[in-house]
Amino acid sequence: MRPWRLTIPAGLYEELNRHLFPGDGDEHGAVILAGVCESDRGLRLVARELHLATDGVDYVPGKRGYRMLKAEFIQGRILRARDARLAYLAIHNHGGTDSVGFSGTDMASHERGYPALLDIGRGVPVGALVFARSAVAGDLWLPGETRAALGEAAVVGHRRQLLFPRPAAKAAAIGMYDRQSLLLGDAGQELLQRTRVGIVGLGGAGSVLAELLGRLGVGEFVLADPDRAEDTNLPRLIAARRRDAVVPGWLPQRLADRMRTYKVRMAARNIRRANPKARIDALPRDFLDAHVARQFTDCDFLFLAADTMGARLLFNAIVHQYGIPGIQVGAKIPVDEDGTVGNVFCVSRMVTPEQGCLWCNGLINPSRLQDEAVPEGAKRGYAYVDDPDVAAPSVVTMNAVACAHAADDFLFHLTGLKCSDAETGWFRWNSRSAVAGYDMPRRATSCGECSQDDHSRLGMGDNAALPTRWEGG
Repeated sequence: MRPWRLTIPAGLYEELNRHLFPGDGDEHGAVILAGVCESDRGLRLVARELHLATDGVDYVPGKRGYRMLKAEFIQGRILRARDARLAYLAIHNHGGTDSVGFSGTDMASHERGYPALLDIGRGVPVGALVFARSAVAGDLWLPGETRAALGEAAVVGHRRQLLFPRPAAKAAAIGMYDRQSLLLGDAGQELLQRTRVGIVGLGGAGSVLAELLGRLGVGEFVLADPDRAEDTNLPRLIAARRRDAVVPGWLPQRLADRMRTYKVRMAARNIRRANPKARIDALPRDFLDAHVARQFTDCDFLFLAADTMGARLLFNAIVHQYGIPGIQVGAKIPVDEDGTVGNVFCVSRMVTPEQGCLWCNGLINPSRLQDEAVPEGAKRGYAYVDDPDVAAPSVVTMNAVACAHAADDFLFHLTGLKCSDAETGWFRWNSRSAVAGYDMPRRATSCGECSQDDHSRLGMGDNAALPTRWEGG
């Protein structure tokens, strides 16, 4: 079986790391319960709950090895995993820094105990992790006693850290990115090449993101937008051609509409021009359709450049349920009926499993969600405006400011180059006053999206339903 992957929220990893490596040089234990995600990329687990084993009480001298988890501690956690349909992962640590592996005694204990745990868990995956300071190895058991080794673990916060069982092989240089690699290193450029990014909305902002990410060398894209180009879009769609939107006026309307180019195909064209080797899944459908949303649940990073409440709700759900960081970008240009221009600003809001929940920060409006439930209402919302029947001002330069900041945040997050004490607030640029600021996002303790409560979707993976709509709804 192909190697599996693990996603760990940064806060959970830091708590685990303090427990395993308190400075005493000894071995310690814990259990992680994780959501299960399956996709074309294979099996991925998303850490949801951390259960620390108390030394001398839950983690005691072993009968065959050095230390072991007590049966009572294991029983409580495997039953919890069974009832919540979460994977069970027993954890301990070894010495060393960047290489780690299970001992022969460890593997023998798995072979004695994990078949029984599979039975108790009624089919939920069970396994083990062993950590060193900067490495992790894993052994996962699935129904039928199929086993798989851990390929990599991604620690996800405002910067990403990748952990492997042993140091990765030296990356080869990619000539066309030589100048970029002077900053990122060959390993950083190779990481971009094997990264899958999802972009929701390929209008004025999304087309800028596609261009920037294609030129950075991102290797795989999932794009979704149901709209075709119109002549009023051309000034804001990167590298748009007149024939993408302007068709002969004598054509019947239905035929004229079909001749205009889908925005996702325009974005795919731009990406391929910048990076001919990129793999692109361009979906000219609505993100809210269940089968479309499913394509985004195993991306490495998401960008939301569509401003319907339904898109915000679904984006926010995927970030928290599947442990995928993302950024919401947008611009607001308020102009009164008399032509008075208000506060003109653009934003770039990073959302991770532990910070930036759009629900907690009042950025998902329930009344607008209800309005968008009208079939045509949601389809008209891929623009920054409250009323889809009113044309909202939109300017390419403001889209570019927000998207450049977002793409830069993504780059330094993905490669781990962002400083540990970097600003974590949401970026806001006021164009009229030429002032940049940061808004610190809030987190509610009982939020159904991002909290640790039992009812929360946090880290549930495929075990919770996403807020999509029925096909054709």
